[in-house]
Formats: sequence, C-alpha cells, structure tokens
Amino acid sequence: MTSEISNVASSPPAAIASLGKSMEPRANVAPKVMDIKPTEIQFDPAQARRNLHAAVSMLNEQMSATKQGLGFSFDDSKNMAVIRVRNLSTGEEVRQIPTEDVLRMAHKIDDLKGILYNTFTIH
Repeated sequence: MTSEISNVASSPPAAIASLGKSMEPRANVAPKVMDIKPTEIQFDPAQARRNLHAAVSMLNEQMSATKQGLGFSFDDSKNMAVIRVRNLSTGEEVRQIPTEDVLRMAHKIDDLKGILYNTFTIH
C-alpha cells in the first residue's frame, strides 16, 4: 500500500501536467486594450434641489405616520439639512441638529465673508 501511495505522489495527474503547458508564455500575442469612451455627466442643480425637497417631504410624511416626533427640513441658504426632535404631547422642540446657534453662526460667517472679500479686493 505504501508503494502505491508513493507512486501516486511522485507522478503528477494529467490535469496538472497539461496545466503547466498552458501557463507557458505565448509568443507574439498582444494584450487586448479596450478603448475608453468618454462619458458625459449631466448635473442639474435645480433638479437636485427639487429631489432633495421631495426626499425631505417624504421623510416628514413617514415620521408623522410613525408618530416619532422627528422632523426634517432644509436650510436653502446654507445648503444644510436640519433635523428636529419634538415632544409629541407638548409640541416642544427637544433637540435640533445642527442647533439654532450653529445655523445663526454659519449665516454670520457668510455675511463676514462678503465684507472681508470686498474690503480686501477694494484696497
């Protein structure tokens, strides 16, 4: 029995022997190169804004159906989503992300950018 095992181990199977031949480099065979076709990307900012507002409306509808007290809105001037959590029994706003202070500060920074830009470009 051991002699049979050593005979099998010393001789490679036919599949492995033929595999070795197929792995030899081929002469004069050029690799296939595919032409890359340029793609044109079209982006419509107005359509993107409409899609965003539609998504916000859909989220608000789903949240009102589940009575979770979670509301979504979009600050158009800052292009920023705003999330509000409300207590349904009292209507009180429990939390807002980003906070009202952060939104106010972002608006003030935009105002300052305009002033600073005008000041530095005039002189």
